[in-house]
Amino acid sequence: MTRRRTWWKTALGVFFTALMLFPVYWMFNVSLTKTGDMRADPPHWFPWDPTFEGYANVFDQQLANLGTSLVIGLGCVLLTLVISAPAGYALAKLLPRGGGGIAFLLLVAQMIPSVVMAMGFYAIYVRLGWLNTVWGLIVADSTIAVPFGVLLFTAFMSGIPQELMHAAKVDGASTWRTFQSVVLPVSRNSVLTVSLFAFLWAWSDFIFASTLNRNGDMIPITLGIYNYIGNNTTQWNSIMATAAVASVPAAILLIVAQRYVAGGVTAGAIKD
Repeated sequence: MTRRRTWWKTALGVFFTALMLFPVYWMFNVSLTKTGDMRADPPHWFPWDPTFEGYANVFDQQLANLGTSLVIGLGCVLLTLVISAPAGYALAKLLPRGGGGIAFLLLVAQMIPSVVMAMGFYAIYVRLGWLNTVWGLIVADSTIAVPFGVLLFTAFMSGIPQELMHAAKVDGASTWRTFQSVVLPVSRNSVLTVSLFAFLWAWSDFIFASTLNRNGDMIPITLGIYNYIGNNTTQWNSIMATAAVASVPAAILLIVAQRYVAGGVTAGAIKD
């Protein structure tokens, strides 16, 4: 009975996993499908006569856009860490007046739709002259990652033993020195988790990019994909090939950092 129940659960798990991964498979399938076969009825479930035209277009036309997305992603990570790590430390260990209200506002900020924020950024960037700039996109994307980073750092750093803080103070360390030499080294999992999510948010952003950098000389890969969509023709194999290539860095990061992410996300959930 137990073996039958285990087999049933395994089969169900395999089915739902295949169902969730089917869009990924279809992306690769379409990326290898010739343009003339796109409207085949029934559709080609396997790339029997594959073409690498889409991937050729990626390496010929999209490498610069991939580089721009990489710069934006790394810039977003750096700016997010510079702001959220000290802020999380302050809320967790310095206990400023109104800290609970600040945490609540950060939680509310995460619920604001990106399209609403994009409109606000557009009005501000017009006055600052930041439209169609990489720096403008880094700042905009960071506004999504910073609230998450502050909340996660606060949760983790609240669990750091006070004995470490007192020992650093006895040794003559200032508040900033304690943060640099004691708190940050033991917060590695949280740093990696915040960095990963900040990079992925910036890497996959389309709302801010299409609103704030539509006519820029350097555009991210999300806008590069959008350029394959025209009024009369849509290059589906190029779109899917670009999406497949763009998903590789994100997949590698998730695989490499998964154990650190698990530790960082559950940080502060259990306290002794």
